[in-house]
Amino acid sequence: MLHAIDNDVVENAFARDVVVGLSADVKTLPSRWLYDERGSELFEEITRQDEYYLTRAETSILRERRRDIADFVEPGTILVEYGAGAGVKTELLLAGLRVPRGYVPIDVAGAFLAETSSRIASRFPSLCVRPIERNFLDTFELPFIGSGGGRTGFFPGSTMGNLSASEGKTLLMQMSRHLGDDGRAIIGVDLQKNLDTLLRAYDDGAGVTAAFNLNLLKRINVELGGNFRLEKFKHVARWNENEKAVEMHLVSLCDQRVTLYGQTFNFSTSESIHTESSRKYTAESFERLARSGGWKVAELWRDADRLFGLFGLIRC
Repeated sequence: MLHAIDNDVVENAFARDVVVGLSADVKTLPSRWLYDERGSELFEEITRQDEYYLTRAETSILRERRRDIADFVEPGTILVEYGAGAGVKTELLLAGLRVPRGYVPIDVAGAFLAETSSRIASRFPSLCVRPIERNFLDTFELPFIGSGGGRTGFFPGSTMGNLSASEGKTLLMQMSRHLGDDGRAIIGVDLQKNLDTLLRAYDDGAGVTAAFNLNLLKRINVELGGNFRLEKFKHVARWNENEKAVEMHLVSLCDQRVTLYGQTFNFSTSESIHTESSRKYTAESFERLARSGGWKVAELWRDADRLFGLFGLIRC
């Protein structure tokens, strides 16, 4: 049964999503709320784990195919990065491009965004850096940075896989509007592979992914006055064959009640909160998604083990 939502909750997007998500028959929370400052730090630590092949594979593509990528991107481009994070891969891309004029990083984590922007500006002093603290699925305008050179969207990592088909189409259409008719986009996509490799990437032996997932409950406690007991929940990674996705869940280890904003949410033993889906694509399935958002695949660069793909897109 859906809980009544008071005015304070309505005015707080995080609170609204939590109350609605925990009130549903199948409890779920939007994955974007995983990325507060601590969550962003933990995610960067995840990328350094042995099991997390994605960053190594994508980084190898950026290094080994830098000339091909530079040929794909118009000289003097403005690079617009959606979900900038730490911007480590961005440095590799910018270093290989021909006289890029500007960099527009977009991220919800303000302090993390400021740190990344400062580092990129220091590393590339001729670059005009204009950060935007927003959810990249929001509707917003890009800052004006001179003329000429065009714009290139950059969406690395596997974040495209975290989006539903509808959200992916929304983002691609927003990129079309931001980047213009002559715009180009470079999008990282995790490719389908054996399940053991996939599941280990989302449940590393050191427990960093578990800490990242459980940090969402801690954030609810701190920001919304919740009383989640983290030791009573367990991180679990599952494969959803229908969605072709690895799902992250927080599973209740006992029957329990949680309160926040004066409301009570009941959990039975083994009941879970679905916090993230990471969809895995084939070249064909991603091309269908790209076309739905007004783009077509012009280039596909893969690592030596064909684990990961960087897709170069142009407007349809």
